[in-house]
Amino acid sequence: MAAEPENEEQQGAEEEKGSKKMLFIIIGGVVLLLAAIAVVVMVFMGGDDEGGSGSGAAEVSMMGAAAGNAYYVALPRPFIFNIPGQQRDRLVQITVQLMVRGSRNEELARQNIPAIEGVLHRTFSSSTAESLQTSDGRTQLREAALNVVRNELQGLTGSPVVEEVLFTGFVMQ
Repeated sequence: MAAEPENEEQQGAEEEKGSKKMLFIIIGGVVLLLAAIAVVVMVFMGGDDEGGSGSGAAEVSMMGAAAGNAYYVALPRPFIFNIPGQQRDRLVQITVQLMVRGSRNEELARQNIPAIEGVLHRTFSSSTAESLQTSDGRTQLREAALNVVRNELQGLTGSPVVEEVLFTGFVMQ
């Protein structure tokens, strides 16, 4: 009789181990099922979103195609000029590239480099050392340079031509 209760305890422990294994298998199956459902929903919903954003991307690429590819026109010489400062005058060197859209605008920018250099030199040399020591001042100078270049090219070619003026080198001593 003493052997029977021990046998029943072992049998109960084995049943408990078996039920734990079964519980883990069931939980694993449920998790896998939920993951599969989530993947299916993401694929179908993501496909609809991609179709929607794909048409938006098609619109953007059509605008880009109409505007043309981005070309970078490097101005042949860096701008070197003196600017006044409160304590002393500074020497500044700025290397510039122009971002244009389309080969036609690239050609127009290349043809008008002397005019572009002239307006940029006037704009750069009208700044002060204190304004160029801050990143905000350099950003404002870049935006002012873009505006004067666009205005100059608008008068010469009938279109603004340049999309961005980029400083590829900036040294102040």
